[in-house]
Amino acid sequence: MSSTATASPATETELIVGGMTCAACVARIEKKLGRLDGVSATVNLATGRARVSHPAAVTPAELIAVVEGAGFTAALPEPERPAAPDDDGPGTAALTRLLLTALLSVPVLVLSMVPALQFRNWQWLCFVLATPVAAWGAWPFHERALRGLRHSAATMDTLVSLGVLASYSWSAYALFLGGAGNPDMRMPFTLVPSMSGGTADVYLEAVVGVPLFVLTGRLLEARARRGTGSALRALASLAAKDVTVRAADGAERRVPIAELRVGDRFVVRPGERVATDGTVVAGSSALDLSLVTGESAPVEAGPGSSVVGGAVNSGGLLEVRAEAVGADTQLARIARLVEEAQAGKAKVQRLADAVAGVFVPAVLAVAVTVLGFWLGAGASPQAAVTAAVAVLVVACPCALGLATPTALLAATGRGAGLGILVRGPQALEGLRRVDTVVLDKTGTLTTGSMTVTAVTPRPGGLGAETAVRLAAAAESGSEHPVGRAIHAFAGAGGLPPATEFTATPGVGVSATVEGHRVEVGRPEAASAEPGGGVRGTAPEIPPAEPADGLPGAAPETPRAEPGNGPRGAAPENASAATASNPGAEGSAESRRRQPDHPLPEALATALRTAEQDGHTAVTVTVNGTPEAVIALGDTVRAGSYRAVDHLKRLGLRPVLATGDSEAAARTVAAGLGITEVHARATPEDKAGLVRALRAKGHRVAVIGDGVNDTAALAGADLGIAMGSGTDAAIGAADVTLVREDMGTLADAVRLARRTSVTVRANLAWAFGYNLVTVPLAAVGLLSPMVAAAAMSVSSLLVVGNSLRLRGWQPVPARTGRSRRPAPTREES
Repeated sequence: MSSTATASPATETELIVGGMTCAACVARIEKKLGRLDGVSATVNLATGRARVSHPAAVTPAELIAVVEGAGFTAALPEPERPAAPDDDGPGTAALTRLLLTALLSVPVLVLSMVPALQFRNWQWLCFVLATPVAAWGAWPFHERALRGLRHSAATMDTLVSLGVLASYSWSAYALFLGGAGNPDMRMPFTLVPSMSGGTADVYLEAVVGVPLFVLTGRLLEARARRGTGSALRALASLAAKDVTVRAADGAERRVPIAELRVGDRFVVRPGERVATDGTVVAGSSALDLSLVTGESAPVEAGPGSSVVGGAVNSGGLLEVRAEAVGADTQLARIARLVEEAQAGKAKVQRLADAVAGVFVPAVLAVAVTVLGFWLGAGASPQAAVTAAVAVLVVACPCALGLATPTALLAATGRGAGLGILVRGPQALEGLRRVDTVVLDKTGTLTTGSMTVTAVTPRPGGLGAETAVRLAAAAESGSEHPVGRAIHAFAGAGGLPPATEFTATPGVGVSATVEGHRVEVGRPEAASAEPGGGVRGTAPEIPPAEPADGLPGAAPETPRAEPGNGPRGAAPENASAATASNPGAEGSAESRRRQPDHPLPEALATALRTAEQDGHTAVTVTVNGTPEAVIALGDTVRAGSYRAVDHLKRLGLRPVLATGDSEAAARTVAAGLGITEVHARATPEDKAGLVRALRAKGHRVAVIGDGVNDTAALAGADLGIAMGSGTDAAIGAADVTLVREDMGTLADAVRLARRTSVTVRANLAWAFGYNLVTVPLAAVGLLSPMVAAAAMSVSSLLVVGNSLRLRGWQPVPARTGRSRRPAPTREES
């Protein structure tokens, strides 16, 4: 490969690989692809897919040629796979082969195992029935063995093919030359093969039993593996196939979902699925999101509400404006994350694959050695052949190849059903090992939406209702989270119009309402005094520290945005700058906006109370007179209490790191029982905190939702993002919590630990089985038929153990009521 190709950026291509039967196949494909310069591959036996990273100069056609040259089939995935309830093409052919093989095999097994039923020339009838089984029934094994032989490779099929051919050849020798063709011959059945000489025994039961059991095992195994990958099919089934689009003139037409464009308006009737992500423009209803996010409670949707594609409309008629289509929807993103997770490979599986790569040649060597040993020790050829065939048949690299991927398939699928998306096997491993969780506050532990918590009017003034009404009218033109919260609190109906609206970043808004000059903003009289009044209440982070959470969703500290700066109580550093530097930005406007009258004691007391509660406070000034103080707070998510409590029970150490003020951070931390708090943390501070914790030997997970959490998420051992967070946060995270429920974090940890236990059990069985059965077969204590049954059962046990994860329920994390500490929680 040229240096240009090597230096070119890597491209990732996914291939669908056919013909793999065991971990040895996986190892061979990875090895072949890895020989290309700059190419690395990860092959997953359970999904039948290969994810190949290669230079742009290496074309997919070259990759396919390499895989086919190794004796397998390969193809690129179809861009849009038709929705089919069952992909039973190959399964139907395999089932037909199995049924015909069983029809021919059952008489042979019965006559061979029940001596009382053996009649004159019974062995010749069995030979006639066993011949098509050995040739046609076992043909898939012979075919793949020959293909491997052409490429100087040996697989599981090589072992099965050699075992069947050796048993059949020995039986033919015994019948024609060894005296077993005597019409009156009777053969007793024992589980332990006979090592005596005399008349040669026939092993026709092994000839039919080996392919019968292996074919049965392969079919059940394939169906079980299909079950572990049901998560992706379930997600695909949620996608709407067509949608009713409503034109500007009100006309409706049904179009395929592929023709829907961003900005189009579509109708969702009761019982229908929402076609794509969008915003409700008309109508109201309750949406069932259980199949998308795992959230069991219906979610009310009305004008302005965001809806997710795949949700089921449980109530009225909705008209929705499409905001994202195709691969940009949340449902597509979930499916993409699940698919990426299932295509990955855990570190422990790489060890198993490395062992499997030399497993089959080692078994062949052992079989030849056993044959030579028994013959050299003076045993009969029958005993030597029996032991060698048993070794060939009983060895099972399949279980090694399936131990980890089937568990990961089931776990990632179950996690998706619970609203937990993992990026890959490494994320599951990391989730199991973490001991410290760094939590963001706004939008993570809290809802990120500001609400009015208290209104304190001036005694003898306009009154709370009038003050709020005037403030809401003045805020009508504001997009600031504080303004939206006040406007929502007052209600949209009946508000007077506002004119001469102005907004000053970092200060507030002013407007003329019903002839009055109304100003809503931070209380400057208090901010000039460090630590006094409202200084230290849950302020927005300073303008120099943008975004501490989900943009557009109001955090407890609304972030500074261009032209829409922080308001409410001034941050400490902002107030200090204002007090010490009259020329600081906004100071002139601040002095102009000073109230003509000092704050009455009742309003000053309200400001101090807001500070103690960690709330944001704004004053409402009418014609220069302070008329009210409005306190606003960010509500703690209901699931945050349970999440923190159960993280502690799991032995994890919660740490709160936020850009909010000390008072706001301490208030939330005290309510949740978190003792370690880092307030006023910039993105650099959060990343530095993660580095410091890791330097002390901690395995750190970070959970956040904002752009400012991205550096900490990327620098942690494990990054966890809220599904409603920014794309930057989700892109940097290893785990995404789709539901707006922090309690799923504890569920994710428990699922990871359960998956780890399952994987270790699978690998212990896979290695232990071969370590026990191969020596037993070598010393002549296993007949070939019993060996075939044991080999098939070993793979089924591994897959069956993994399938148990599909039914895993986070019961331990949800039992009982978590104890809430005494400090008062912020109420909306």
